[in-house]
Amino acid sequence: MLPRKDLFDLPEGVIYLDGNSLGVLPKSVEERVAETITAEWGQQLIRGWNKCGWMDLPDKVGDRIGVLIGAAPGTVTMGDTLSIKVYQALDAALKLRPDRKVILSDCGNFPTDLYMAQGLVQTIAKGHEIRTPAPDGVADAISEDVTVVILTEVDYSTGRRHNMAEITAKAHAAGALMIWDLAHSAGAFTVKLAECEADFAVGCTYKYLNSGPGGPAFIYVRPDLINDIQPALSGWLGHEAPFAFDLDYRPGMTIQRMRVGTPPILQLAALDAALDVWDGVEMEDVRNKCLALGDLFIAEVEARCPDLTLQTPREHDQRGSQISFAFEHGYAAMQAVIAHGVIGDFRAPNTMRFGITPLYLDEGDMIAAAEVIEKVMKEEMWRDPQYNVRSAVT
Repeated sequence: MLPRKDLFDLPEGVIYLDGNSLGVLPKSVEERVAETITAEWGQQLIRGWNKCGWMDLPDKVGDRIGVLIGAAPGTVTMGDTLSIKVYQALDAALKLRPDRKVILSDCGNFPTDLYMAQGLVQTIAKGHEIRTPAPDGVADAISEDVTVVILTEVDYSTGRRHNMAEITAKAHAAGALMIWDLAHSAGAFTVKLAECEADFAVGCTYKYLNSGPGGPAFIYVRPDLINDIQPALSGWLGHEAPFAFDLDYRPGMTIQRMRVGTPPILQLAALDAALDVWDGVEMEDVRNKCLALGDLFIAEVEARCPDLTLQTPREHDQRGSQISFAFEHGYAAMQAVIAHGVIGDFRAPNTMRFGITPLYLDEGDMIAAAEVIEKVMKEEMWRDPQYNVRSAVT
């Protein structure tokens, strides 16, 4: 049954509509992290790597995330940041198609994915080109000179959702590889990586998976490709035998070859505990509830706030798990909304974003949030100078 508010440490008097950026703290996390610090690190010290299973934690947690993204056991591992995992996947894809020179994305992709592609192209200096058509033009832009298509399934700004199965099939038909960034997908709705035959997927865990700020990223590789990959970042924990301390790198024979450095045990412990909130939850139920809440929120805001322009698709099959509105003074308006107890966020140049997370939101939250937004807009609170001061994080 949804929501599961009792499983989360929600601040009193706050309606939290920013789980698409940083998820809420699950109550189980504090106890688990404390245990890891005191009973494991504190008492076991370095013995914890063996006695507490620390070294296996990236793959154990990877398998738990695999259940949520439609990936088979042994195909997902954890560690590092999303940017690092994007770099690894892109480099691996380029090496698998050395005769092609085009990386295809879209102009709405999250900038870090494009930055990593640009940096990789400059580093290897083999004449690769990056093309970024409009999001709705990606499918038509897939041609036989494309090496790899890399897309974020849900647009971070508008909430528009790509059709994973359709685009993956078209990429494969053209002989290209497919990378999906699931930063706004994992834990938001049903993902079917294996069924779609996606080649690679990456994602962060601090949004809908509630791992906490800076939580570790994940990477998925299609199982029949893994042993053909030559890792760009040949860290010692991706070695076939890390504790042999060989001077030459030999990649592991499983998804472990996509591991790089020492796993962040405290963050992985937090994530492992946070994933407990998904026990017994069906992703289809989450998706259906999210769409219903999103429809209600759109209707309430549009009826109350005619100055806001919906950016998110109304069509359910084209929508992720956030609702975005455009407003010329969106930054200041969002600061006023936050000051009055509804936490969303802002994305340049004019987008007010609201995450819909059914595990801890309900219909009453949607209506109450719309009432606060209406108050801010009608009273033109966004004109107040205090709400126009730009913070480092928007």
